[in-house]
Amino acid sequence: MGAHPRKTPNAARTRATTGEDTSLTATDATTPPAIDPTEGQVASSHSTTDSAHLLEDAGRGGEAVDAVVILDFGSQYSQLITRRVRECGVYGELLPHDVTWEEVAQLHPKAVILSGGPASAYEEGAPQLPDWVLEKDIPTLGICYGMQLLALAHGGNVAPAERREYGPAQIEIEDASGLFDGIPERLDVWMSHGDHLQSVPEGFEVLARSANSPIAAMGRGTTVALQFHPEVQHTTHGTDILRNFLTKVAGCHANWSPESFIEASVKEIREQVGEGRVLLALSGGVDSSVAAALIHKAIGNQLTPVFVNNGLLRLGEAELVQETFTRAFDTKLVYVDASEQFLGKLKGVTDPEAKRKIIGETFVRVFEAEADKAGPFEFLAQGTLYPDVIESATKGSKTAVKIKTHHNVGGLPEDMQFKLLEPFRFLFKDEVRAVGRLLGLPDEIVERQPFPGPGLAVRLLGEITEPDLDLLRKADAIVRYEIEAAGLAKDVWQYFAVLLPVNSTGVMGDYRTYARVCAVRAIASQDAMTADWARLPHDVLGRISNRVVNEVNGINRVVYDITSKPPATIEWE
Repeated sequence: MGAHPRKTPNAARTRATTGEDTSLTATDATTPPAIDPTEGQVASSHSTTDSAHLLEDAGRGGEAVDAVVILDFGSQYSQLITRRVRECGVYGELLPHDVTWEEVAQLHPKAVILSGGPASAYEEGAPQLPDWVLEKDIPTLGICYGMQLLALAHGGNVAPAERREYGPAQIEIEDASGLFDGIPERLDVWMSHGDHLQSVPEGFEVLARSANSPIAAMGRGTTVALQFHPEVQHTTHGTDILRNFLTKVAGCHANWSPESFIEASVKEIREQVGEGRVLLALSGGVDSSVAAALIHKAIGNQLTPVFVNNGLLRLGEAELVQETFTRAFDTKLVYVDASEQFLGKLKGVTDPEAKRKIIGETFVRVFEAEADKAGPFEFLAQGTLYPDVIESATKGSKTAVKIKTHHNVGGLPEDMQFKLLEPFRFLFKDEVRAVGRLLGLPDEIVERQPFPGPGLAVRLLGEITEPDLDLLRKADAIVRYEIEAAGLAKDVWQYFAVLLPVNSTGVMGDYRTYARVCAVRAIASQDAMTADWARLPHDVLGRISNRVVNEVNGINRVVYDITSKPPATIEWE
């Protein structure tokens, strides 16, 4: 990316670039973001041993699934690159830029992709290209900052551009073979850089150019680089360009699929669990429900799903989850009402990180108590996803910055008695949905909108009290009903109410009111790594506001959240 005009972390200001353009997600691609949209955190460090084993098991005919490593230099779009690679049928894994070759080698990567990032490649202290990228001579794609690192490593020149590019641009392709095979000669792309290449390294050729970037793409053999971002929606044919790199340049086989994942996971779960027994933390959401189906396929009645009512569920949620699960699964569900225990632990707590950690620890203690009653259980199974792991970067990472603690990743106590079983920790949400469909789960489970593990605790800002939970539940039920009644549910990734710790003055009838403010959040996304606010019709917003103010005694103002991710997160806490 290079030469960022500001160096403030987390300063990204852009609309989401995932998902289909609909009336709810239409984004003005002609308006560049105020500052570079790719500034972000670096992926957390983690062992590649488990994923390497999974890829071996997922292979057919004795061959492991082909893997590509994405090195993260701080781009907010690094996770999106990883998703795009998987959409092409190739397994992609995101690792920090300073990962060692010993870790990478376990994946036997067929290619390496270098992400964008907020630094200037020539500045002192800027993240640098690992030596092994050049030493191992692996097919490499550099994107934006990654391109500039490759240029410097091969003797090229990188300098501040006279005119920075943040937004749409058009490139002209000079060489239509390999990387640009089958791509139109002129292409609309998304640029995001303040630096540019002044000259190509010796032996490299210019593959594409634009009015402001005379070197918009370059290549030499299996080393290629792009100044623009092929992973974002604004770049037309971006996924086709990535697919060309993977298959035509790097020679990858598209052998990563939900079917291969299921086969490999069933084998892995059986090996890991053996004759042991598993408690599954069921929330009723997509992730834990599909995890239940997958684990049950692997070990049958060795699995005991437990649904804990933590007092932070939506209106009617406890009854709905029990009814839906019982109808869809041929296994007994254990229901535990631990509302008083959770709310007691949360009394007086206002810090969102403290809330998440308390909830995570309390969940484990409840499961341990259940294990004592019906155990022994050696394993605790959860529906943890890849984005959860990425966003919960911990002290184990040398470079990662934690966005927030996910209660089922960073919020678990170190002294818990269970071993963790997390079959989806390398999957994105859309991949989990695909697995659920293959396992035969009904749409009412597979298509459910996401609901956070900490429940309404992250939608009720400030201290958690039962009266406030009652207000929030009623307002949230109205929001969900009106969006679903308008036929918009499939076009919106997530939609909910947030109760703010703010009072405002109002007038109802002839009386002055001084009551709470409710925010409505509705977003469009494909995987929750990036998201845009949904363009809900005004009449739907009007009905929501009118009903909440009239039917929920204690709320007299409704506002609509029009912030994308980044810079905001989807949940308010």
